[in-house]
Order: sequence, then C-alpha cells, then structure tokens
Amino acid sequence: METAIVAGGCFWCTEAVFRDVVGVSTVESGYIGGAVENPTYKAVCSGETGHAEAIKVTYDPAVISYAEMLDVFLGTHDPTQLNRQGNDIGTQYRSAIFPLDDAQAAEAPAAIARWDAEHSGEKAVTTIEGPAPWYPAEDYHQEYWDGEGQRNPYCLAVIPPKLMKLRKSFQNKVKA
Repeated sequence: METAIVAGGCFWCTEAVFRDVVGVSTVESGYIGGAVENPTYKAVCSGETGHAEAIKVTYDPAVISYAEMLDVFLGTHDPTQLNRQGNDIGTQYRSAIFPLDDAQAAEAPAAIARWDAEHSGEKAVTTIEGPAPWYPAEDYHQEYWDGEGQRNPYCLAVIPPKLMKLRKSFQNKVKA
C-alpha cells in the first residue's frame, strides 16, 4: 500500500470522491502545510494557520498508480482556482499536491502538465508543496459524506456533481 496527500478545497468533498476510487482502502481528512502544531478545524477555517484542508489516501499501486490518482484529483475539482473552490475561499481551500517521496515529487508536475495539455486555454494553479506534518481532522470530519454530509445542504450541492464527474470521466476507476 502507498499513500498520497492532496488538497482540493473542502476535505469532505475530496474524501467523498476518493472513497469511490478503485484501489483506495482508506481516506482520512486532515490538515497540512501550515505553521501551527495540532490545528483545530476552527483555526484552519480562519485561514490564519496556513494549513490546507486535505486528504490522505491509502491505495494499492497495483490497482491504481500515483499518476492515475493525481489525474482523478485534478479531474474532479477545479485546479484553475487559486485559494478557492466554489464558495469556499481562502488558502485553506487551495489546490495542492504534497509529494511524500522523490517519485511522487517527479510525478506531480507531470500530472499538472497533462491536465494543462488536455484543457487548452486553461492552466492549473495547483501548487506542489514540500514535506509537512500531517494532522488528522477531528473525528466528526471523517467519512463525513457517508454520515452527516447527506443531510448537509452544502454537501448536497457540492459533492454529487463531483461524484458524477468521477463516474463520467474516470469510469474504469470507480468502485463497483
């Protein structure tokens, strides 16, 4: 098993997408890329800690490669928005890839270049950020879509279109 960490806006939304991807065994919501140790959701939402809402994905590279994981990531959120996804605005909602080793660090710009080449006229602003401590989000954020999220108006407006994009654009990467 391998691990990937990405940030694509609200972690509830990216978690919901990756829980449906083949080869993925776990998805954990959390915080990365900031200056405060053990940040809280409230602190991260203030935009003052420097952290991004992110997900840590554990996956089987024999089923889905890191490159394919990044293609799904870039293809299921808007990587052209700087510090914003929809109505979520601030650095905590930035589009970012957090490589965990040299191979991932080499693949990240290649994935962005693939996305740019497939979307002429648009350019991804997704950042590639260095190693940083990972902080799991509070328990009530984990598997949010499967629980509280399906009663949350925000999630009902944002997550289903992302899941439809996953199913349409990455049909062979969706769990049965």
